[in-house]
Amino acid sequence: GMPGLYRDHGVVLRTIKLGEADRIVSFMTQGNGKVRAVAKGVRKSGSRFGARLEPTSHVMLQCYRGRELDVVTQVETVEAHRALRENYSTLTHSVSMLEAVDQVAQEREPAPELYRLLTGALRTMDQSPSPVVTPGFFWKLLSLEGYHPHLEGFVRCGDEDGRFPAFDLAAGGWPCATCGRLVGRRGGTGA
Repeated sequence: GMPGLYRDHGVVLRTIKLGEADRIVSFMTQGNGKVRAVAKGVRKSGSRFGARLEPTSHVMLQCYRGRELDVVTQVETVEAHRALRENYSTLTHSVSMLEAVDQVAQEREPAPELYRLLTGALRTMDQSPSPVVTPGFFWKLLSLEGYHPHLEGFVRCGDEDGRFPAFDLAAGGWPCATCGRLVGRRGGTGA
């Protein structure tokens, strides 16, 4: 699109150091898809919004659109999700979701369902941490990305409350309802 200022909601996916004081921040935004933007001066002490640009943070941002990278001009916290980063387990689960979205999302291609899926999963993980949140997220992500018909036969669940109690994260597959054995496990590692 044309250069200029725009505002959007976004989740910080990751940050990369740039020079002495800046960072490049990847956001999954509500209306603009994945956005990569330079946040200037955020690594200096006393930066106005450095602390607001942590991975998992849900923010309202204002950016100036550039050719390659945009430039962050304002950030307001919507949900800090600080608790997610203070606990090793919730952090590793959250980061795996952030990385998956970073891989799947296309730059500047709106994907509001993906944004909703991520914000919902992070909010759930923040408010009631549970080991089923992440597998549930990945299941829905696969479905969103068009793999649903291929996997449909493995499980029948109403998904009313977004919980996936049968998923065995360690084994990496779904138990078959009739025999309880696992299908779809990764690799050929044997029983």
